Amino acid sequence: MTLAADTQASTRSRGLLDDLARVLRAHLPRPRRTTVPDPETPSPEDAVVRALCHDMRSPLASLEAVLGSLDRAPGQTGELLALARAQTAHLSSMLRTADATGGAVQRSRGTRRLCDVLRASVAASGLPRSQLALEVEDGAGDVAVADARVQRILVNLLENAHRHGDGAPVRLRATARAGWVDLAVTQGGVPAERVLQHLRTDRPPADLTGLGLWSVRRQAGELGGRVLWSADGDDFTLTVRLPDR
Repeated sequence: MTLAADTQASTRSRGLLDDLARVLRAHLPRPRRTTVPDPETPSPEDAVVRALCHDMRSPLASLEAVLGSLDRAPGQTGELLALARAQTAHLSSMLRTADATGGAVQRSRGTRRLCDVLRASVAASGLPRSQLALEVEDGAGDVAVADARVQRILVNLLENAHRHGDGAPVRLRATARAGWVDLAVTQGGVPAERVLQHLRTDRPPADLTGLGLWSVRRQAGELGGRVLWSADGDDFTLTVRLPDR
């Protein structure tokens, strides 16, 4: 049994952003289309580029300003470096979301065990290992994964918990039964209504806020799965249920 789809889916700052957009557009693979797309609805790849250009403008400008001040404010070097590190971490977080959202390779080369995909997703998400509890039910770790979108879904969920969770502990639980695999992420203090609003939208958001959740629902649907949610007190759980084919 394998987690896979049934069929394959077909100013100075301004100059830096333009260069980044060109690089991203050149490297994001584009699916072949048999129909003319609606010009009002951007493709997932275009949505990622637009979101990055929208959201990266401010942190890039701040990073430039901080780096430009290092030699002019020697007494504040430590504080300026801390600000630069914070902006760099924020930019890295954005790029992780972008990488897990657009231009996904539809199938992996060969198959991997789910336990290996889980470990790779945790490593790629930026979420500190000390903040995460990983639980893999007997049998779930050996499920074969033959589609790259499974890891992209996991990275998006974990990166979302990292960026918006204010450091709250995260539990990732994988279970397998009756032909389905559940990948559940639980975290306290999550604004449920805001999360559900992002999941319900059919169009990608203009910025990176909600883009990962929109992508999770889209990619889960492409794999024949669905996204579920539940709340228990302060804990909110988002579950991606995928068919084990």
